[in-house]
This record gives sequence, C-alpha cells and structure tokens, in this order.
Amino acid sequence: MNLKKDTILIIEDEPPIRKLLTIALESRGYKVVDCDNGREAARLAGSVKPELIVLDLGLPDMDGKELIQKIREWSQSPIIVCSVRSEDDEIVKALDLGADDYVTKPFNPDVLLARVQANLRKAITQEAGEPELTNGAIRMDLVRHEVFLNGQKTLFTPKEYELLRYFMLHRGKMLTHKQILKDVWGPAHGEDMQYLRVYVSQVREKIERDVSDPAYIVTEPGIGYRMEILSADAANANLPDKDTPELKAASGA
Repeated sequence: MNLKKDTILIIEDEPPIRKLLTIALESRGYKVVDCDNGREAARLAGSVKPELIVLDLGLPDMDGKELIQKIREWSQSPIIVCSVRSEDDEIVKALDLGADDYVTKPFNPDVLLARVQANLRKAITQEAGEPELTNGAIRMDLVRHEVFLNGQKTLFTPKEYELLRYFMLHRGKMLTHKQILKDVWGPAHGEDMQYLRVYVSQVREKIERDVSDPAYIVTEPGIGYRMEILSADAANANLPDKDTPELKAASGA
C-alpha cells in the first residue's frame, strides 16, 4: 500500500538552489514539483494543488509578492518565502500579503525543512477543525474556552485567551504586528502596537518559565512574533514554576 506523499512546489530561478531544495525535500519523503518563473508557477499551483509552496521573490517575469497575491485569491496552501531579500519591509510585505513564513538566503537546509514540517502540521490541524489545540505543555479546549498548562487549568482574560488562541492556530508561522492586531483586535487597531506589547507580555507571564528568554512566543525583531512548536519534553523544561502567582490563582491556592 502506497502512502500519499505531500507535494511541495518549488518556485526558484537559480538551478543550484532548486536542486538543493529538491534533494533535501525528496530525502524527507516529499514529492517535489519545480519551476523557475511566476507564470508557470501560477499554472502549477492550480493544476498540481501542492500541500506547500517554497517561493523565491526574485523571479524573472514578476515579483514573488505579486505571485503570493495571485495564489491567495483561491488557495490557502502554506507559502514559505526563501529569498535573499532580508530587509524588514520586504519580509513584512510578503507576510501581510499571505506568506506563512520567511527564510533568508543563504539558509540552513535543516532549518527550512523544520519550517516546512511545522507549516504542514499547522495546515492539517486547521483543516481538521480539531476542538483542541496543543503545543508542548499547552492545551486549549476551544469548546469550553479553557487553557491547561501541563494539565493544570490556568486562568486567562478573554483577550489573553483570544491572543493565545491566535498564536496556537498559527504556531510555527512568522506573524507581523499588523496581522495580529487586525485579526485579534480588528482593523481599527492595526497600528496600536502598545496593545500588542502589553498582552503578549501578559500571556508570556503565564506560559513561559523565563519571560526574558521565551520559548513559546518569540520576537521576530522589526517584524512581529512567532509561536514556536515545542515537544512535550522541551515544553516541560520551560514551564513556569508551580508556585508562581498566576498558577496559584488558577488552582485556587
């Protein structure tokens, strides 16, 4: 019995990088389809319907950001940008247009593969519509609107809950400040950075062992935040101490 392989569409105009990506992805069991221009990429994205797309922005016939817009008109397949452009404004524009992640060249193939796996897991979870979200030691019951940290119920205000839920839904994805504010607070609050800083700080206080060196919600300087995907073992090493005020309050101590 043959298991279905996830298909990855590589859009890259430099043959050596395209070959490197193909070898790395095929070694992990993915099926790879590749092309070197935006026009062919748009056609393949529609006909092949890949589970994930790796996209270079510097294409010969169009800017990759334009292609992101075109694909997002009909597809929600995760898009990971892999580009030499490292300026904050380029990264933010690509993410705001619908890219899910951004890796700058030169890149570590193992890092890119980890990002691919994280975005595929996230897409599967969203498609399944699970009533619970888990990441490391965090479990969110979306039906009861409850949060558990290593099995212990932890109290969150409504807005803290919404923000944590947003991060959990998009775990592994680089999120811009504007994206988070618009989706959690609404379009009218797209520039209210102080709101975001305050609430991210409050959520970190409840889920991180060391808020000065967070393991779950990490800062992407000049861009926004990312919720890292943690294993249970890694998460347990970063649990807040059991006698913190937040956990005492949650347990009624």
